Amino acid sequence: MAAVSPLLSVSDLVVEFASRRGRVRALDGVSFELGRGEILGVVGESGAGKSLTGAAVIGLIEPPGRVASGSIALDGQRIDGLSERALRRIRGKRIGAVFQDPLTSLNPLYTVGEQLVETIRTHLPLDAAAARERAIGLLRDTGIPAPEARIDQYPHQFSGGMRQRVVIALALAAEPELVIADEPTTALDVSIQAQIIGLLKRLARERGVAVLLITHDMGVIAETCDRVAVMYAGRVVEIGPVREVIHAPAHPYTAGLMAAIPRLDAVGHGERLAQIDGAMPRPGAWPAGCSFHPRCPHAQPRCAEGDRPELRSVGATRAACWLAPIVRIEEAAA
Repeated sequence: MAAVSPLLSVSDLVVEFASRRGRVRALDGVSFELGRGEILGVVGESGAGKSLTGAAVIGLIEPPGRVASGSIALDGQRIDGLSERALRRIRGKRIGAVFQDPLTSLNPLYTVGEQLVETIRTHLPLDAAAARERAIGLLRDTGIPAPEARIDQYPHQFSGGMRQRVVIALALAAEPELVIADEPTTALDVSIQAQIIGLLKRLARERGVAVLLITHDMGVIAETCDRVAVMYAGRVVEIGPVREVIHAPAHPYTAGLMAAIPRLDAVGHGERLAQIDGAMPRPGAWPAGCSFHPRCPHAQPRCAEGDRPELRSVGATRAACWLAPIVRIEEAAA
């Protein structure tokens, strides 16, 4: 059987920003693939490059930033370097986006119905009546109660969770193949988070939509994703199936993230929460060798010298560590 080609392929992606001191590299050779109906989580600390990766895929890197090298392909067609006009045809039609704050994605001066209908008619050959019916169906599919009435309401008349559902409906308006969800549950309470997670999983399962889920929450990753890419200092340092990465991390940074998650069996026993000492280096100030070595409890002289390690196979995952596999979640939590 022939291998199924990925829907999204990102290869050696480099993003740079111009500054008074020259070019600052913010993404340094990011590579991954995403298949149809698959949910790939991207996780890491603030400043790791998660949101920048999503912005590059959707073509939202603006000057002084630029994609300096590498490639981004959607269903085998390169989309990096396209004109803004060409990108607009892809953005919304083939790639949908869900961002952390729904208020930044919704125009407060128009009803949600007007915004949905405009998006639908921009990308699909439907008249106003048919577009309105599709908009009502999208609101219903995303869990908005009484969509026939609420379609004529304004964003401020919806709760935070309901606004996020409207944004997801907007992202799905033109039946995209790929949805980029950047921290879609961060501002929501736990019960609404669970509903949004369930909705994303249903989209992937029932509609074959590929989802790139960007988050800092390993719990959301564990509950939602098929695979996970762990980012640190502008690079993917580990990538693989969620179960293997969570339960048998091959990179010390991944192990540190997992060890920092509070455990229910430790509640009330006076155990201190594990932490990763130090802070992530700023773009342009990455240390030589492995960028994580100043914070790594397993660092050796080789880690601080020469080039940064590349991803290599370590069991079921791939990790960018000279010493992998040297850690396991049980050891990190001990």
